Amino acid sequence: MPALMTESAKAELRIEARRRRGAIDHATRAAASLALRAHLLAALPRFALPVGTAVAGYRAIRDEIDPEPALIALQERGFRLALPVSLDKGVSLEFRAWRPGDPLSADRLGVPAPEGTAKAVSPALILVPLLAFDRRGFRLGYGAGCYDRTLAALRAARRVWALGLAFAVQEIECVPAAPHDSRLDGVITERGLIWFGGNDRSMSDK
Repeated sequence: MPALMTESAKAELRIEARRRRGAIDHATRAAASLALRAHLLAALPRFALPVGTAVAGYRAIRDEIDPEPALIALQERGFRLALPVSLDKGVSLEFRAWRPGDPLSADRLGVPAPEGTAKAVSPALILVPLLAFDRRGFRLGYGAGCYDRTLAALRAARRVWALGLAFAVQEIECVPAAPHDSRLDGVITERGLIWFGGNDRSMSDK
């Protein structure tokens, strides 16, 4: 699909994806966040990450599924946490060390992020927010391309896992993909893990 057509199709899908995600009620959101925590912890052995490994999450904005209970559980199990920071247009995200309760300030995109005094870290597992995803492992983001650039750069140097976090209703048939779009290794929803790598195509209970 030509790049211009891909971006046009993505723009239309973003409108519908925002509507679908925004329609989820508060009680469902709270329950989904706790279910997400359980499914992420159950999936951890798949990645064989040593205790002390850095895991990057995010601070939920708008109506994203909230990863904070999962991040707290990871910290309690000895993992180091980090959050992304957008420093400039067209460059990869930087990940900075973070613990629940640490001060945050808005980055270039207006997203809460660790302040400049926080240590830069290189995560082995990145938890990625999204608007929509498909079963090929492609995600629909907000259009800035931050995660695509970041994953491509990190994966060029070493193995980095990327898990999308989403509500189950955010799954769609097909995300229009361009050559520069990075695939996720899996997506965790309140229903379970959907895996895109290797021969194990899905662990979802859908």
